[in-house]
Amino acid sequence: MSDCTHDCSSCGQSCGERTEPQDLRKPANAQSHIKKVIAVVSGKGGVGKSAVTCTLAAAMARRGKKVGVLDADITGPSVPQAFNVHQRAQGSEDGILPAVTQGGVKLMSLNLLIERETDPVVWRGPIIAGAVEQFWTDVVWGELDYLFVDMPPGTGDVPLTVFQSLPVDGVVVVTAPQALVGMIVTKAVRMAEMMNVPVLGLVENYSFFRCPDCGGEHPVFGPSTIDALGESLSLPVLAKLPIDPALARAMDAGQVEGYAPNPLDQVAERLDNA
Repeated sequence: MSDCTHDCSSCGQSCGERTEPQDLRKPANAQSHIKKVIAVVSGKGGVGKSAVTCTLAAAMARRGKKVGVLDADITGPSVPQAFNVHQRAQGSEDGILPAVTQGGVKLMSLNLLIERETDPVVWRGPIIAGAVEQFWTDVVWGELDYLFVDMPPGTGDVPLTVFQSLPVDGVVVVTAPQALVGMIVTKAVRMAEMMNVPVLGLVENYSFFRCPDCGGEHPVFGPSTIDALGESLSLPVLAKLPIDPALARAMDAGQVEGYAPNPLDQVAERLDNA
């Protein structure tokens, strides 16, 4: 390629210079021992990906697992708020120490490093990708059964960095019940396939609203499309999540670990038994 920078770590192309497959994964911090890395992705924003990440992490922690969440959404970090974690991250001679929630979940997010949580992060793509990489190489995660990576939407620099630099064991894809969202989700699935990362299944958020009076389920955003999408992509449907004001309140109040009943308990069980 005429515009090649010869830096394969920032490129997803398969050009002639790559005569053999290259392993671009970075070593984790020497004090980190992580059994499984699960990325939670979406094709577009606004489908509740971070909520799914946090509730899934909380569900797995309640199963007695040692859990961490790497907030890779650098410009829109919301994970600390969901867990009511606001203190600055600390460091040691071994690296950056993650914050720990009341329920024992370890967190790392850019909001734990900046002076004020509301300060914008006005960085170009390579710097953002480098920060995510450092959350893997420089953070002392310790012993973890699961590290969930809350990805930014789309198929840009950060997803490419995560798929190339981290030993991702699988991807959970979050979508919503609209055909347009399904089309964009397909792009995210295809990217994971291109990077040889297994897609574990689909989660449809905002699938319906359950009336508190009659108990009826109403598809506010239209009929569910997840079964057809899963069939077309040959992927299992892991969950259909309702619109739940209680989850919104829990996320806003930093009480996601106390949110019950957790609709992702069965997904956590399924992933744990896979």
